[in-house]
Amino acid sequence: MRRVRPVRSALPVLFALLTLVTGLVAPAATAEPSGARPPEQWRSYWVDGFNEGVYTPAQVERLIDDALAVNANALIVQTARRYDCFCNHALYPRTDAPIDPAPYDPLAEVVARAHAAGLEVHAWVNVNTLWNSATPPTSPDHVYNQHGPNAEGADRWLNRKADGTERVGANTYIDPGHPDAVAYIVAAVQSIVRAYDVDGVNLDYVRYPDGSAQTTHSDWGYNAVSVARFQQATGRTDVPAPADQQWSDWRRDQITHLVRRIYLGLWDVDPSVRLSMDAITYGHGPQAVGGWENTRTYAEVLQDWEGWLDEGIMDTVVTMNYKREWDPDQALMYAEWSEFLADAQGDRQAVNGPALYLNGVDDSVAQVRRALAPTPAGNTAAGWSGYSYATPSMDSATAGAAAERARLADALTTGPDAPFAEPAVVPGMRWKTAPTDGHVAGTLALRDGTALDQARLTLTPLAAPGAREGVTRADGTGWFGFAHVPPGLYLVRADLPSGVTGAPVTVVHVRRGDIAEARLPGLVAR
Repeated sequence: MRRVRPVRSALPVLFALLTLVTGLVAPAATAEPSGARPPEQWRSYWVDGFNEGVYTPAQVERLIDDALAVNANALIVQTARRYDCFCNHALYPRTDAPIDPAPYDPLAEVVARAHAAGLEVHAWVNVNTLWNSATPPTSPDHVYNQHGPNAEGADRWLNRKADGTERVGANTYIDPGHPDAVAYIVAAVQSIVRAYDVDGVNLDYVRYPDGSAQTTHSDWGYNAVSVARFQQATGRTDVPAPADQQWSDWRRDQITHLVRRIYLGLWDVDPSVRLSMDAITYGHGPQAVGGWENTRTYAEVLQDWEGWLDEGIMDTVVTMNYKREWDPDQALMYAEWSEFLADAQGDRQAVNGPALYLNGVDDSVAQVRRALAPTPAGNTAAGWSGYSYATPSMDSATAGAAAERARLADALTTGPDAPFAEPAVVPGMRWKTAPTDGHVAGTLALRDGTALDQARLTLTPLAAPGAREGVTRADGTGWFGFAHVPPGLYLVRADLPSGVTGAPVTVVHVRRGDIAEARLPGLVAR
């Protein structure tokens, strides 16, 4: 059941509703004066959980004041750090970090104070980073303790490199090609949205890990379950090499499938919640390396965020455009990615996220200006997010973080040419507030519950003007989904594997803003 979100500001909502009803609004000449509404521009801090910021109510109060000082309108607050939660009511267990004891709930405290101050809160969730300490988490329910180094067989969710390595230093990771891990991630993200009035979920590490031998492929993804699924999907019997193109495409598809499932999973709980993610921008931009598919983002960590924007399964991409402005080569990289980002956002939104900790205040302000400048094509990024609140400049260690934060606020907001001199509001999402399309989702399984992993499904329009045929595959739990399809009637057809009988087709009616459930019951194995 979808929850009902409280309205924090009634007048703008009532005015928006009235404008949709003919005859209930005064003529344009007597409407709200032009320019009275603040401009739409995302402005936020990332607030990480490895440093103070939300550990106590007093820290949260100071965080809100500091955000308002830079005329921010959103906070990206680390909520699930390493499958531990800075909250009390989620599938993830409560963190072992030194936060105030329960009943203190960091996420609830941030949401309450931020909303009272007019700030949005986006729950920052690390997706595929499992644990980063030699000491295991204290909760027996933590995924590391349930499905980490002590687990065997299909219960072991750890990502693995081609050489068998599962741990880099103290770091362990989740393999997104493991269906049970994917199901847990989706359920955990949904649990946060069900329990807290967050404005969005921000996915971090929604990719394969770093540390590959080459920048043209990934050495990761060799969990035994993942390799077996790849072999099942392709008919191959070998263990693919890291540079194998078919293997790279399959692994990249696993990340995209996870994103699509999270997106539709959030839509099912609360369509108004924004899905954002932290996007990799390693090295030079696509225009300098021969195109998107040649970037380290696409080839090395297998993260196709340009494709997610195009499909519409990511509302907002926030690039981790971490470059040193004082280094000419890195300044060029920053400019290249800034241009690509603004031009790639299409019908969705893209936010430029520079690294405050790598730059002095003056250089950070210069990067803000470049982040928000129009590209040669006339496009502009949707906004800015600074990484991070804890370390607002490269001089924080000597000058003090609080002092540098104050310097940054003054530089961003003081004077007529200051980039954030006036307030702004977070850009709206018309594809959610006034949707023109809908979605299809379902589960493909035998009557006994056995999932038809990677079976091909086709969505064919029967009476849906403007629609095109779509193709997808079921995951290891049988789940499948088609996002953003025009309203109308569709035929859903499954290509059943050998030995399975039953009716492989069904008809669904897609309505604007809703998810149509595709049911293909009665399938059995001969």
